[in-house]
Amino acid sequence: MSIRTVPWWTELTEIFPDKARVVRTESVLDAHGRDFTYHEPHLPDAVVFVKSQDEVVTVMRFAHSHQIPVVPFGAGSSLEGHVIPVEGGISLDFTQMNRIVEFRPDDFLVRVEPGVTREQLNDYLRHQGLFFPVDPGANATIGGMTATNASGTNAVRYGAMRDQVKGLEVVLADGTVLHTGGLAVKSSAGYNLTGLFVGSEGTLGVFTEITLRLQAIPQEVVAARAVFPDLDTVGKAAAELTSSGLSLGRIELVDAGTVRVVNAYKGTHYDEAPTLFLEFSGDPSGVARDVEMAQELCEGAGCTAILFERDKSAREKLWEARHHASLAMMASAPGKKHMVTDVCVPISALPGALHHARQTIDAYGLDGMILGHVGDGNYHAGFMVDPADDEDMARFRAVNEAIVEYALARGGTCTGEHGVGLGKRKYLAREHGDEALAAMRGIKRLFDPQGILNPEKVVTEKRVDD
Repeated sequence: MSIRTVPWWTELTEIFPDKARVVRTESVLDAHGRDFTYHEPHLPDAVVFVKSQDEVVTVMRFAHSHQIPVVPFGAGSSLEGHVIPVEGGISLDFTQMNRIVEFRPDDFLVRVEPGVTREQLNDYLRHQGLFFPVDPGANATIGGMTATNASGTNAVRYGAMRDQVKGLEVVLADGTVLHTGGLAVKSSAGYNLTGLFVGSEGTLGVFTEITLRLQAIPQEVVAARAVFPDLDTVGKAAAELTSSGLSLGRIELVDAGTVRVVNAYKGTHYDEAPTLFLEFSGDPSGVARDVEMAQELCEGAGCTAILFERDKSAREKLWEARHHASLAMMASAPGKKHMVTDVCVPISALPGALHHARQTIDAYGLDGMILGHVGDGNYHAGFMVDPADDEDMARFRAVNEAIVEYALARGGTCTGEHGVGLGKRKYLAREHGDEALAAMRGIKRLFDPQGILNPEKVVTEKRVDD
């Protein structure tokens, strides 16, 4: 066995085509060692900026031969510690792999590299009358969104990433290149490997190309803001609207606290009360009918005010306010860290779940805000806490546990869109059972026998209790 005389990152620099893209400067390492939230940072040993599939294969073969951990990195906007390299190693940055490889408008398909961002893709598509519907709020990369099975504000109509990804090019832990899926609308040929890799959070393979399904831009779009007197009323209204059969493109809920911090952050003047943000899209006659029915439903449910926006700039301003809710929370408490729950329940359980969340937050004396993509039963409770304050952290963990347990008891899930990462590992056995968790571990060992791909994320060989 040979003895290494130089650090492995020096060896990697020597074999990499552009030495300047193997980086170990403090600022770059720090930027790749954290996400947007409270999870404890951990620096990689090196950041490698890749530009092609061949370079990814080179890195993975090198990492495999030296048993070096590799963590894929896109925009770094994840919320459960997915991109934190807890065992050091290589942070594999895809921001320079951002080409739109092939556009097939007649097939409503596009093939992209993983570093393409959501906004970049839609800017490209908009002149073709098409768009990519998954909208998590942040300008995340398509690779990161695929890795976490992201969803967001449009999920009530279009679904999550797993509903949009038609095929993948994946580099496995040993550098093998695997192709899944295809261009056909449907297939019954073999196991659904595409669906397996979507949501795997970089633990089974590394994406180098992603084929996506696109949607036509609707003829007519109308947004609305409906204000309610309390959380119970707005929760019931959300459930009624969702089950009404209306062609809702989006239905978002924010509580009074969320509106308050958004007003302060954005300089807006929205009523500081529980609010539904709605969007209707489709052909003009259908949208007009749905808008009328929605107004009747909201008013019948106790809505105190409802405003419709047809102008594009007014609609964009309204949705910008919703998308910036998390940034507004962070700005409201400088020096503290953002912590957020992410559960999803059956629609019928939504009003009770929101009520329970509010009661639990108040019982623990936390200043928490509730918001979510409630059209599919997905909601969040957000907090600003001091990770160095043990009492603060204990209260958050207790609230998070109670909200997750409530969701699981009603057939829900511990994460509707943020993914497992580090923060939700302890709940997987409770949600799926020990047998299913053992099967997941077996899949992980099959694709990554050395355990070098994003270690300690999703499933681990040991039991996780915290």
